[in-house]
Amino acid sequence: MKLIDMDEYLRRGEELPDIKAIGGERWFPLETNSAEDMVEYWGGDFGCSSEYNKLRSVILHRPGKEVENVDFEKVRFRQVVDPTLFQQQHDDLANYYRSKGVRVYYLENSREDRPNAVFCRDKIFMTPEGAIVTRLAMPERRGEERFMAETLAKIGVPIVRTITGNGIFEGANAMWVDRKTCILSTGVRANRDGYSQVEYELRRMGVEQIIPMQIPYGHAHIDGLLNLASPDVALAHVSQVPYDVIDALKMKGYQIIEVPSQTEAKYFYSVNFVATEPGKVVTSVGGDQTVELLEKAGIEVDVLDLSELNKGRGSVHCMTGFLKRDND
Repeated sequence: MKLIDMDEYLRRGEELPDIKAIGGERWFPLETNSAEDMVEYWGGDFGCSSEYNKLRSVILHRPGKEVENVDFEKVRFRQVVDPTLFQQQHDDLANYYRSKGVRVYYLENSREDRPNAVFCRDKIFMTPEGAIVTRLAMPERRGEERFMAETLAKIGVPIVRTITGNGIFEGANAMWVDRKTCILSTGVRANRDGYSQVEYELRRMGVEQIIPMQIPYGHAHIDGLLNLASPDVALAHVSQVPYDVIDALKMKGYQIIEVPSQTEAKYFYSVNFVATEPGKVVTSVGGDQTVELLEKAGIEVDVLDLSELNKGRGSVHCMTGFLKRDND
């Protein structure tokens, strides 16, 4: 193509040719954030930044063949379980949620050699923008994450991050305090790499305060040691929770209820409740002293017989993946 010498036109006093300008971009971005897009483009209303606001939807895994003919000691169950009773008590928990107006989703698939799959909290940490799919620590559990990701995508939950590389992090190693504050822990189920990946996402979403917590040797997750029942009541197995964490919660205005029995905390999972709304929680049997203290602090407590499920070394909070709570 011959180039036009514009200076030559000017020297000759001729009229300059009209060269059409290249048109500007006609496709402009939609200036919304991903949380605002969720309903319209993902087809679901999901998101969570609280441990106690009104619970709207959860994800569970109904136990199946994986709890039959299992070496329960190898997979760290406390005792051999009755598969029928195990499933029935899980159904009782799901029906309890439904009775409170909570929508229950189920993982659609699982490996038949993963009886710990019932503990959905470990596989997901829900944020206001979508789910962080975790990377499980134990070889007896690694691989469950795939089925969580499949189900989340199918029901319309955005996955904002999957823990990758050398990172290890389980959902119960994080706990919301409020929209701007989150506790993150390291320990046998979460290494520094995984912690940093979660922290990055939370900072990006506007979390201003990360409260670090070291999980003591012999424990796995935050929710076996500390839990929030309302905006101002926290339950803690205080001898196992670092002072700085307790102090940070007190600075936020929390009344700290101390679990009165190590037996209830360690063997009956009395800290491992789920708040269905502020000041109302559901827990399992065996924590009578803890229930009494919570009720004295103004917390309404529903008690379900989940004793067979508890043989897997977890309780209500461990089994429940939060998908939607009301915003702060």
